[in-house]
Amino acid sequence: MSVEPAIAAQPSDKLGLKIPAHVAVIMDGNGRWAMARGKQRTEGHVEGVKALRRIVDLSIRYDVKHLTVFSFSSENWRRPRDEVNFIFGLLYRFVASDLATLIRNNVRVRIIGTRIGLDDALKRLIGEVESKTARNTGLELIVAFNYGGKAEITEATRRIAEAVAAGRLKPEEITEATLERELYTHGIPDPDVIVRTSGERRFSNFLLWQGAYSELVFVDENWPDFGEATFLKVLEEYSARKRRFGGIESSNS
Repeated sequence: MSVEPAIAAQPSDKLGLKIPAHVAVIMDGNGRWAMARGKQRTEGHVEGVKALRRIVDLSIRYDVKHLTVFSFSSENWRRPRDEVNFIFGLLYRFVASDLATLIRNNVRVRIIGTRIGLDDALKRLIGEVESKTARNTGLELIVAFNYGGKAEITEATRRIAEAVAAGRLKPEEITEATLERELYTHGIPDPDVIVRTSGERRFSNFLLWQGAYSELVFVDENWPDFGEATFLKVLEEYSARKRRFGGIESSNS
């Protein structure tokens, strides 16, 4: 995964773009990309990994601080076993081939999601990539793997209930911050923008709590076609939004 010069001739600030601190992406459309070309779905997943490399490069070049990608949902276990095994194999190969480059480019990797159901080798791989990149201070790449938003909130609620039952916490002391501390994303700012590819317009159980005030941008391109032109389109749309977080716009703005 090499970091190449940006296609744009000017820095993003001179292009008049606001750069979101945290971009989250639902990487959708690998299968549709493959089927439209008469290919196997697995070939779409291979191209999807290439698109993942591109958006990591782009995030570094445009100074995005946090990038979260939805790589495998807890519902994806319902897919054919051969396809699930292939996706897991891609994760192994991605880490094996890209870890050194991620470290060299100062990328910190965090994997969020439940470890239940993962084999020991995969758990060791996750631990290795997190530990070897933990000291990096550049882009934080958050990979939502075996992740579901409802399950995340349910697990957080269970831990809070256990604390109450044990007398470590009083019910009246529970606040939004209490729950946020129990989420997988504790310490990571909420996404400024959530992007979904392939023309679909739904959350699909992704960052349900964290995305409460995120800007939503939907693009028609399938994930394997995601490149700099689409990335700039996302930044342009985000830059045109006025974020009010439930308030009203000042008359002086």
